[in-house]
Amino acid sequence: MVNKVRLYWGLQIGGWAIFAIAQIVAVLELDEGSLTNQRIIFLLYEAAFGLAVSHVYRNFINRWKWLSLTMPRLIPRVLFSVFVMGVIMYFIRIPVSIPLGLFNKNVVLDPIPLLGLSFVYAFFFFLWSVLYFIYNYFERYNKSLKLEASIKEIELNNLKSQLNPHFIFNALNSIRALVDENPSKSKQAINQLANILRNSLVTEKRGLTKFEDELRIVKDYLGLEGIRFEERLKTEMDIDSGSSEFLVPPLMIQTLVENGIKHGISKLKNGGIVQIKTRVENNRLKIHIRNSGHLQLNGTKRTSGGMGLKNTRQRLKLIYGDEASFRILAESNTFVLTEIIIPHLYKI
Repeated sequence: MVNKVRLYWGLQIGGWAIFAIAQIVAVLELDEGSLTNQRIIFLLYEAAFGLAVSHVYRNFINRWKWLSLTMPRLIPRVLFSVFVMGVIMYFIRIPVSIPLGLFNKNVVLDPIPLLGLSFVYAFFFFLWSVLYFIYNYFERYNKSLKLEASIKEIELNNLKSQLNPHFIFNALNSIRALVDENPSKSKQAINQLANILRNSLVTEKRGLTKFEDELRIVKDYLGLEGIRFEERLKTEMDIDSGSSEFLVPPLMIQTLVENGIKHGISKLKNGGIVQIKTRVENNRLKIHIRNSGHLQLNGTKRTSGGMGLKNTRQRLKLIYGDEASFRILAESNTFVLTEIIIPHLYKI
């Protein structure tokens, strides 16, 4: 984020500095005698005004989400905007020209130079727009390629590790034991397993899914694990109603819940509890996943760099940059806390 801001201001200042130098050289070539100190000061102010106007224009582009518009909708907006900025540039120069002794009422109010110079400024703002949109489109394209590659990796990892043959074997054995004892519950368990398998095979390619859809998969997964662990696994959920307005990376919460069961509850003789709590604060979704267990096993810190956790960090970084956070810590001697905070960037 910081590097991008520095790059933007570097290009802004550098670009408009080149504009000022080109103007000075042009005046020097056309009429060397007219290049006075006052004229140089005026041209420097002109470049500064161009920088300020283009910066305000950039803020409007981001606020109105023009980067997501199609070309037929974008082009008329850009053409109209650059012409308006050209006219603005023409008039905001006037107060500076007066104290410098460059003001000529007859020339300034003449429609021909007014329109002519306005179109010249509009042309430079049009070039600025083209460069700005090209840069952002290439950046988004590159980001989407990275995200798509990450999603493919997540799908493979889920098929190989999260839904590995061992897990499916255990689930099917649990279901088989229920067929004679509780047919209705066995049907429910089969549906839960089918939902999880279907979800991992058709993970959304855009890299985001509705929170309620992700929560549904988590409930199916916990239902299956409840069959295997029976009374050893307890679950609690405290879900903020505002959570449904957010999008999350698919299988992210399920991966973290599975991590808590695998490394925490399954290691405890009497089992334990998984708690999922969400809160919406300051337009951010905070997700807490608590599980019984220890962050340290046999005096050695449990690694938090497994495939599932590594991919979770990677996806959060690709989608949200530095605006999302992810951490795992020992909340107490008997509980491990996993916390994810997602910004409002992808709020519906």
